[in-house]
Amino acid sequence: MRGAVVRLAVFVALAVFILLPLAQTFLLSFINTLPRDGMAEGAFTLRNYANIWAEPALRESIVNSLVYVLLNVGLCLAAGLPAAYALSRYSFVGDRHFLFLMLAFRVTPPVVLSLPIFILFAEVGLVNTPVGIALVHCLFNLPIAIWILESFISAIPKEFDETAFIDGQSLPAFIVTRLIPEIAPGIGVAAFFCFIFSWVEVVFARILTVTGGKPITMAINALFTFQTDIGLVMAMTVVSLVPGVGMIWFVRNHIARGFTMRA
Repeated sequence: MRGAVVRLAVFVALAVFILLPLAQTFLLSFINTLPRDGMAEGAFTLRNYANIWAEPALRESIVNSLVYVLLNVGLCLAAGLPAAYALSRYSFVGDRHFLFLMLAFRVTPPVVLSLPIFILFAEVGLVNTPVGIALVHCLFNLPIAIWILESFISAIPKEFDETAFIDGQSLPAFIVTRLIPEIAPGIGVAAFFCFIFSWVEVVFARILTVTGGKPITMAINALFTFQTDIGLVMAMTVVSLVPGVGMIWFVRNHIARGFTMRA
């Protein structure tokens, strides 16, 4: 009995620790935090959210973030699935070392590669564009996608592939019609991590968007001035949380099944 009470107390304390800042952010997003004509400070208002859609830079930042994050996820899955299948089903010299080398590259601090990537992207005209951010995020997220997908494919017996090939299916047809449905939980897990890592990344977003193409993270950062409108900042923060929550909701079943399968 005492153990159950302790676990409940720990759970409640952890929930309060996590949810209290989020609750404060949500409440402040509906509060007027700067002096305005006809509205007192501290008054309840929807103007903070209205100002987001009234400001072109803020609207564009939301669109930019959605474009490069979705493009990043699509590229990572499209390139990661064939690579993961090859690493899982075929053997070659140094295949395991290659997989670990990719993971080692993923943990490399992004700032180390920021200058050469900026110079390269400036030469090909990808600075200040969502496409440029998507490509560089794909560079860092692709190893994670390959690693996750390879582990799910390896859990499937090779007889599953051989049966399809005996039935006359080609490799591309097998991947599309049989393999993808079979490892859908793994694809959901990979998409989730690629989305989250890309959505919250700020180093390359700051370096590669000097004058245009700024994502939502940089738009929020630009709102901090000598007289910061805290209500507007909190409203933008709430808006920035919506796609992440939507992504979790969309792949929730795949994520749960994926972690259960790998356990």
